[in-house]
Amino acid sequence: MARLLADEDFPKPTVDALRAQGHEVVTVQELKLGGLRDREILESATARGRALISHNRKDFRLLHQQTQGRHAGIVVCTRDADFLTLAERISSALASENALEGRLIQVRRPAK
Repeated sequence: MARLLADEDFPKPTVDALRAQGHEVVTVQELKLGGLRDREILESATARGRALISHNRKDFRLLHQQTQGRHAGIVVCTRDADFLTLAERISSALASENALEGRLIQVRRPAK
């Protein structure tokens, strides 16, 4: 199971569902990292050996390029009001990866 840091924009019900599925998830709020810039949050996640999970796709895709993959992993997701299904899609995407370090994983909501 993955070690994750959920960005401050990430929904608590999805965090709870990921925990119930066995992922080790902490939040920016729990670590009192609120107000930090995206780069600082990514650095904090990397220092803790956690992949960052966020809805802030544009900025973290850019940071992935700027850091040339020198991070513990980034998972970016499209927003979905169905928090449990979002957690399932994330778990499925993570299960297909051998390692998250240096990877950018994009989890998209299926087209309707």
